[in-house]
Amino acid sequence: MNQSNTLVIDSSIELSESKARAIPTYIYASVFASFCIATGLLWDISWHMTVGRDGLLSPPHILIYLGAVISGVFSGVKVLKNSFWGSKDEKAENIKFWGIFHGSLGSMFCIWGAFAMLTSAPFDDWWHNTYGLDVKILSPPHALLGLGMIMIQFGAMISVISTQNRMKANMDEKTKTHLQWLFALSSGFLLVMVYTLTSEYFYPNAMHQVFPYQVAAIVFPLFIVSVAYASPFKFAATKMSAIYMITMAAMVWILPLFKAEPLLSPVLNHIDRFQPYHFPMILILPALAIDIVTMKYKAQNKWILAIILSIAFLLVFIPTQWYFSEFLLTEYARGWFFGRFSLPYFVNPDGNYRYMFYPGSVSSIFSLGIGLLYALIIGILSSRIALAWGNWMSQVKR
Repeated sequence: MNQSNTLVIDSSIELSESKARAIPTYIYASVFASFCIATGLLWDISWHMTVGRDGLLSPPHILIYLGAVISGVFSGVKVLKNSFWGSKDEKAENIKFWGIFHGSLGSMFCIWGAFAMLTSAPFDDWWHNTYGLDVKILSPPHALLGLGMIMIQFGAMISVISTQNRMKANMDEKTKTHLQWLFALSSGFLLVMVYTLTSEYFYPNAMHQVFPYQVAAIVFPLFIVSVAYASPFKFAATKMSAIYMITMAAMVWILPLFKAEPLLSPVLNHIDRFQPYHFPMILILPALAIDIVTMKYKAQNKWILAIILSIAFLLVFIPTQWYFSEFLLTEYARGWFFGRFSLPYFVNPDGNYRYMFYPGSVSSIFSLGIGLLYALIIGILSSRIALAWGNWMSQVKR
């Protein structure tokens, strides 16, 4: 009797362990690589705001390239293992390319993203030596680097969702929880990248004109709605936005703890610590609205759902950021928490509009009304594309 009970317990332990191991190691590695890229990018921006001069192997660059190496190596090993030592069933679960390689779609994105990033490193070094330091932001090496970073972060997210779709009912609560938060982390780090690439439109001083809200209607529903629709778990978009906000805010709090000073002239703002980048936008509130709408009307016609989602996003996002931008320009936001003391070394700290809305950047009531109507239409189109993307992600299994 005791022996049979022992066998039952042992078999249940083995089953639990096999389920825990069902999440491949390369997925954890890819999500960590996405984290390295997101935080490395924010650190690199702070480095340029504070120090100015950087090199191929500056600390932020090392962190970014570490993400490329980790993602490329772990995904590459997984592809090689499946291609040359995998069973027929394992190969059938993956995409075949170049006639001999078998790998998941996510791992392919990670491998090619890593290749693009690591190729851009010597290219960028040569570019600086030939044309000078940061001759322009979107130089060819930087464009290649940015493409590689986005590919890795997208690959990490696709790797998680495809594993999630493939396992579905065959996972225990522990595995389900792991996948749920891996998806939140991977999508949240991607949102950090998306925000950073469009952040020049979202300075607090410009948030009383209509154009930033039109840009937001293009960008944020596309990524937030797709995640909310694709995930089988509740409040996926809210968790995604929470990861984005925590990551951005943590960099605002941590970077000023370390000393640094400018190494390039002219120095207009004398600083002795790292200047952090933006405090995050309050995206968790419109994301919560998107989650609620998606859960309630998911079976609705997709065009009708896109209209509802666009309305919900703008109704929450506009007043939230309108008044939050006002707060960020007050003296209450200049402490360590919101980090509005931050200013690049090459900007005059006594400028007239440092804590004011830019002249000409406050829209009239008429132009605001017309502009927000355009934002609503843009949001509908963006949400509809996001629903199609989310539907694809909910079905991808390779």
